[in-house]
Amino acid sequence: MNSPDSYVAIGDIHGCVKSLEVLMADLLAQFGSDRTYVFLGDYVDRGPHSKEVVDYLLALNKEYSCVFLRGNHDAMLLNYVEDKTWLKWFENGGTATMESYRKALGKEQIPLEHLRFFTNTRLFYDTPEFFFVHGGPPIDQPISESIKNESLYSSFLWSRDHLNSTYNRWEKTVIFGHTPVRSPIQETNMIGIDTGCVYPQFGKLTAVSLPERHFFQQKRIDF
Repeated sequence: MNSPDSYVAIGDIHGCVKSLEVLMADLLAQFGSDRTYVFLGDYVDRGPHSKEVVDYLLALNKEYSCVFLRGNHDAMLLNYVEDKTWLKWFENGGTATMESYRKALGKEQIPLEHLRFFTNTRLFYDTPEFFFVHGGPPIDQPISESIKNESLYSSFLWSRDHLNSTYNRWEKTVIFGHTPVRSPIQETNMIGIDTGCVYPQFGKLTAVSLPERHFFQQKRIDF
């Protein structure tokens, strides 16, 4: 049974399924079903195995308590699915994603089960102690207010304002990805765990257990 308000958050994967599998094997060996596993989004693009990442997460969700957040890259995929003339996705790594489906299925088509996965991702996951999000909530108001305003939801996917400010009005700790850094960001009320698994200059997939704030990392082994 899951411990109340105990989680493991996993940062941006970007098609690095081999690195994900090794990291998750370590996490599951330590925590098993005692935690909720919160994935912070950006499952696809740039890396070579986007399809396989989604396959893995769908299988994992059948055995463990998982929460899947939407990243900006996942949102771009959905934009393209809805409007094939929306080509910004391909300028930001979408070509690698479609190639992973072509190699596996013989055609550049995303299966319905995978489309449901992306459609069902959440913009945020709010708990009494933590707020999980891909980008970041607005810094100039409490989280309890910003989640009521749908016009602010794009910041949950894209915002980096909190990284350039020493001030915010957040009433709980924000766990986020989106911005690749060499080492996890650890502040009083924010933790950033996108350590750029897909990028050569960073090359690590990071997770954090909560509330302990213990970090786990796997070097990229996909390419």
